[in-house]
Amino acid sequence: MTILHGEYECRIDDKGRIILPAGLKKQLPPEAQEKFIINRGFENCLTMYPMNEWVDISKDVNRLNLFVKDQRIFARNFNRGATEIQLDPSNRVLIPKTLLDYANIQKDLILSAFSNRIEVWAKEEYEQHLKMSDEEYSNLAEKVMGNLQKPEEPENVS
Repeated sequence: MTILHGEYECRIDDKGRIILPAGLKKQLPPEAQEKFIINRGFENCLTMYPMNEWVDISKDVNRLNLFVKDQRIFARNFNRGATEIQLDPSNRVLIPKTLLDYANIQKDLILSAFSNRIEVWAKEEYEQHLKMSDEEYSNLAEKVMGNLQKPEEPENVS
């Protein structure tokens, strides 16, 4: 599994292309450095998956029972706008205009890499979405992570 990290400020050119930052490209495994799938993410961002990760996620989505309405609606929305994009020789990717419009991306954007994906945000949307006080963040951390059970460590057998 690919584990990505970091925030990168970028600008989109007049043709809808962004340069994939070198620091982000270095984190990708060799088999995933040129092809991606980009689709509509949550909260008005786009999600860019290295191709190897998209294959794994698609397997999970394809296991959904399409005879169950909620699962069918989720699968449809998850795949909505999904487009294969490829790095050109200048390390640029072309983002489809329909996806740029969906995410309200005009010029300045943020690539937020975490886990196995890269979220693509309009810079203003990203900053607004993550705006919270230290106390709000602390309360959220407690709510989300406070009851997490650590895996038990195996007993040391001598």
